Amino acid sequence: MLTFDKALDLIPEGTKYSILLANGFSQAWNADIFNYANLLGAAKFENRDVELKSLFNDAKTYDFEIIMKQLESAELVLKAYGSNKKILKQIESDKTTLKNALIEAISSTHPERPSDITNEQYETVRTFLCQFNKIFTLNYDLLFYWARNKDNLKPENYNTDDGFRTEKLWKGRETNQNVYFLHGGLHIYDTYTDIKKHTYTQNSEPIVDQVRVNLNNGEFPLFVSEPTHEKKKSRIEHNPYLSYCYRELKDLNEVLFIYGHSMNDNDRHIFNGIKLSGISKIFVSIFGDENSESNARLKENAMSYLKNNNTVEFYQAESARVWA
Repeated sequence: MLTFDKALDLIPEGTKYSILLANGFSQAWNADIFNYANLLGAAKFENRDVELKSLFNDAKTYDFEIIMKQLESAELVLKAYGSNKKILKQIESDKTTLKNALIEAISSTHPERPSDITNEQYETVRTFLCQFNKIFTLNYDLLFYWARNKDNLKPENYNTDDGFRTEKLWKGRETNQNVYFLHGGLHIYDTYTDIKKHTYTQNSEPIVDQVRVNLNNGEFPLFVSEPTHEKKKSRIEHNPYLSYCYRELKDLNEVLFIYGHSMNDNDRHIFNGIKLSGISKIFVSIFGDENSESNARLKENAMSYLKNNNTVEFYQAESARVWA
């Protein structure tokens, strides 16, 4: 299997390359924090705690999206069989409770401050990120956001543009935006007239604290956590920020690296966007034993979901040395 450096060597000189970051990027910093088991332990399902946690236990999973899909499937079956409206209403309510619990769990388990990450780690990840022309991320957390803003650290003169300007307003179409949060993020919120972001300065509340204040007021970050790729795409299409970011992915005409993605079906909308693009070559990361059952499935899915008029190759995730 290729190392990350060997993959870079295969790119013709002068060719631009971008990256799509997924959960493995955050897990590479701390696998204990950024996993579903930890999130489920922190989740609070209000007066539906027993019922919803029993769904996780019965399915033998920590994955919120799997349970969301089960609720979705149950709803479809019950509608087809003419189930009473009270049960359908409860399922709809449980879906909302599940989604809100996930958002609040992410907020409560998230590192409190940018200083929880060392300067050495920031410099390492910034050195990794600065190689790419455009950066797309599927992660909700603030790790990438913090890293890109640490412009007082090496490498010098490395800056990115997230498309936000005065008054924290998103102005993407009028900017040189090259950073895209495809599924939203903790720091992004929709006022229904504008897309805005939370920022952190020495004289303001940390972003995580700002998010918690909003949650207490019933205001949630811009998140795409729908159960299926069809519904995720619909959510994206109905938001100006998300739809713009998605179009930018579809408009890519270069080489793409994918780091830390399990290549599961629930992000098929992202893979379809990549297939519609002009991307000529895709490098997909693999963590651990490339011959394991899970990685064999990853390879099979990657070829199925991504292969079009392009080439797909695999590289060793650990060799990229993202955080250390």
